[in-house]
Amino acid sequence: MMARDLAHLLRTLRNSCALASKQDIAKVSSILGADAKAIRLGDDCAAIPDGEGYLLLASEGFQDSFVQSMPWFAGYCGVMVNISDIAAMGGRPVAVVNALWSDTSDSAAAILRGLQDGARTYGVPVVGGHTNLRSPHTALSAAILGRARHLLTSFDARPDEVLIAAIDLRGRWHDPHPFWDASSALCGTHGAERLQGDIALLPGIAEDGLSRAAKDISMAGLLGTALMLAECSGVGMTLTLDAIPRPTDAPMERWLSAFPSYGYLLTARPEDAATIMTRFHSRDIAAAVIGQCNNSRRLDITWADETETFWDLTRTPLMGFAP
Repeated sequence: MMARDLAHLLRTLRNSCALASKQDIAKVSSILGADAKAIRLGDDCAAIPDGEGYLLLASEGFQDSFVQSMPWFAGYCGVMVNISDIAAMGGRPVAVVNALWSDTSDSAAAILRGLQDGARTYGVPVVGGHTNLRSPHTALSAAILGRARHLLTSFDARPDEVLIAAIDLRGRWHDPHPFWDASSALCGTHGAERLQGDIALLPGIAEDGLSRAAKDISMAGLLGTALMLAECSGVGMTLTLDAIPRPTDAPMERWLSAFPSYGYLLTARPEDAATIMTRFHSRDIAAAVIGQCNNSRRLDITWADETETFWDLTRTPLMGFAP
């Protein structure tokens, strides 16, 4: 692999719309962040202290074009992606609410069926929300409440820890969107036990003290997610692309831009890495050490024999949530 190929790959990913949308978070935080003094911003969920644990609160909104073109799957994702945020924080889901706008009752019905199917499959109830069936457009958002005993956060990665990627490769693409879906084909009773058991791995890892830091791989892709984790924790990372679990027929650029239904980055002490990976492997989920944390505050990428810097947080913040 030639150096200019790696440089071109990283330049393409660095200039993607998905990563630019993460930079927009800094603008929102500058307006609303002052009111969130007790809650650290930049994580997958707001972690609200509650007795001996935490309430977890998160929400997701979906692009109108996606909701209109794939209404059932959009509804299903309203549950699935929120569940992933709760798990990434070491939590278990409690309940979901939604806000739905639609211009036709048929479109709304498909979205709500997807939402209901996702809720039944993941074992979390939809307990309310807002519905408008006389809207000039179709749109969907969903919010989730969860609970955690011990947190996995974006703020607790430490230098000298290793970075682990755990991704379910038993999926398919949803063209033309960058979604790697290893979930919806299991929708229903027959897949519920597997999907719920897979999600339960994350809170189990947190409660057993094997990891303190994690994020689910989001629309920013694997490198963007690693960058967000590094920024919030005030660390740097080196990643090896060839170590990342990847379907055999997925080109590297497309895979690094993918939003997997089940994909997480976790940091851990080197002596705990094998135990963590064994838990994922026991459920046929691919997991590997793909990098190392350090003090550089850069995200450096190695592919074959070449190394390039993807992002230098000392020069260019991403979300602006550095400690």
